[in-house]
Amino acid sequence: MVYTIGDLHLSLGCDKPMDIFKGWTNYLERLKENWNSKITENDTVILLGDHSWALKLEDSFKDIEFIHKELNGKKILVKGNHDLWWPTMNKITNFINENGFTSLNFLFNNSFLVEGMSICGTRGWIRENGEETDMKVLNREAGRLEMSLQAGVKLGGELTAFIHYPPIYRSEENVLLTALLKKYGVRRCFYAHLHGGAINGAVNGERGGIFYRLVSADSVGFDPVAVN
Repeated sequence: MVYTIGDLHLSLGCDKPMDIFKGWTNYLERLKENWNSKITENDTVILLGDHSWALKLEDSFKDIEFIHKELNGKKILVKGNHDLWWPTMNKITNFINENGFTSLNFLFNNSFLVEGMSICGTRGWIRENGEETDMKVLNREAGRLEMSLQAGVKLGGELTAFIHYPPIYRSEENVLLTALLKKYGVRRCFYAHLHGGAINGAVNGERGGIFYRLVSADSVGFDPVAVN
């Protein structure tokens, strides 16, 4: 089975508690219980960004160790906007290998074939008033998404998108990303990032021929959502 969830916002190596926010009380215990009650070592979970509050790779050790050691299954991590600890892929690969975090892989300009699905995705971004700095990032993220989708096509599975930022929110649409999803025939897109009151504006359902689903941790009760 394949599952997904986003925004774990772990802070085991720094002082950034999440349980000060409404609905996050004992969230680590709830997450672990929900996760391990149904996910086995043969399952795969796509984690949709904002994994750790750490600012440096070395400071993320306890959070990454928790994901590897305390949560069942294989994991594929997508970058989120708060993942400031995420450096180059060479540095991450060395960090993972040195610490034996063998259950983790990273979705970054690539794709993974899992149970007939080509797992594709990127961080994404938001567009605010068409500002040049935002457009630069948006164009870069669109390029990363297309590279991932192209890699997925080569793998031959059903292209399924996993993007940290919502490509569509209320009536707003990041057309740079949704156009790519349509171009490559993606039928399902899972996303995260939204919390609290913002969850009310999430699109959960079909829009423009694509099924969208919000899976940020608090929006799904800290319970990974089945993809297949």
